[in-house]
Amino acid sequence: MTDLTGRTVLIAGATSASGLAATRALTSAGARVVATGRSPEKLAPLAALGAHVETVDHSDERAVVELSRRLHSRGVSIDGLLHLVGGWRGGGGLAGQTEDDYRALEASFSALRHLSRAFDDDVRTSPAGRLAVVSSTAVARPLAGGANYAAVKAATEAWTRAVAQGYAKAAREAGEPLRAAAVIFRVSSLAGLEDRLATAYAELWGSDASELNDSILELQQKG
Repeated sequence: MTDLTGRTVLIAGATSASGLAATRALTSAGARVVATGRSPEKLAPLAALGAHVETVDHSDERAVVELSRRLHSRGVSIDGLLHLVGGWRGGGGLAGQTEDDYRALEASFSALRHLSRAFDDDVRTSPAGRLAVVSSTAVARPLAGGANYAAVKAATEAWTRAVAQGYAKAAREAGEPLRAAAVIFRVSSLAGLEDRLATAYAELWGSDASELNDSILELQQKG
C-alpha cells in the first residue's frame, strides 16, 4: 500500500460498504480521512476507525460550500476526493424508467458537481491531488431497463473528464508539471469489490498524475 502520510482525503457518501473499506484502507496507509454522509448514526463506525466525520447533504450546493468553508477555517485542505454518492434504480424496460427514479439517481451527479467545484482549488493545487468517481460498465452498453442509471453515469464520466481537462490546462498555463488527476473507475457492480476499489484508489498516489489524468480504469472480480 502506498504511504499516504500527510494526505487528506474526503470520502463523499462514506456510509456505504465501499466507504467503510476506503476509510479503513486510507487510514491504514496514513491518510487523514474526512468521511461525509447524511446520517450521523451511519457515520459513527467511520469515526471509530479514526476518520473525521461531517454530516452533509451532498445534493445541496450550499451545504457543500459550507462544508468546504468549515474545513478550510480549520486549516484542512483536501488532497483527494473519492466520490461514492450513488445508488441504483431501474428495471421495467424503457417504459419503467420513471421521472422519480431519474431524479433520485441524478442526486449523485449533482453531488459530484457541487463537490468538485467546492474543492477544485484544493485538489488542483495539491502537491498530489487525486479525484476519483465510480461509474458503470453500463455506460458502454446501456440497457433499456437501466437507461436512467446509464445516463447519469455517462454524465458523471463527462463531468469527470472535464475536471481532468481543467487540471491539465491549469498546469500547462502555469508552466508546471501536472500534479492532480481525475480518474474514472468502472465496475459492473460494486458488490464484492469494496476492498479492491479502496486499494485501487489509495494506489493512485503511486503513479504519476500525467499517466492517470483523464483515465478510465475497469475493476473486475478476480478469477
